[in-house]
Amino acid sequence: MLQEYGKEPFILSNLVNGVDDIVKQALKNLHKLSEEGFEKLMSGYDLDAVLTLGHDISTVFTIRAFPAIIVPARYASDGMPFGIIFGGLKGSEPKLIEIAYAFE
Repeated sequence: MLQEYGKEPFILSNLVNGVDDIVKQALKNLHKLSEEGFEKLMSGYDLDAVLTLGHDISTVFTIRAFPAIIVPARYASDGMPFGIIFGGLKGSEPKLIEIAYAFE
């Protein structure tokens, strides 16, 4: 069942002790990409939220602990349920809840 929903990386991450220099550099790069990408996009265009299907963008939100909310959408042709994700900058939780509620 774990393979079906892609939980292997989470389980493996629990087996790791500490963070090496390669991981620290990777995290630093991800923070920089977030600042120059997602945060700049949101601020530059004065966006309340971004919308995406599926979970691929969840990494972008977790890098800097940005809020996101998933609203159930429908079922894919293979029967797998999927949702629409609304995400935003820190402090945008009330707006995200408002948007998600209006969508639902």
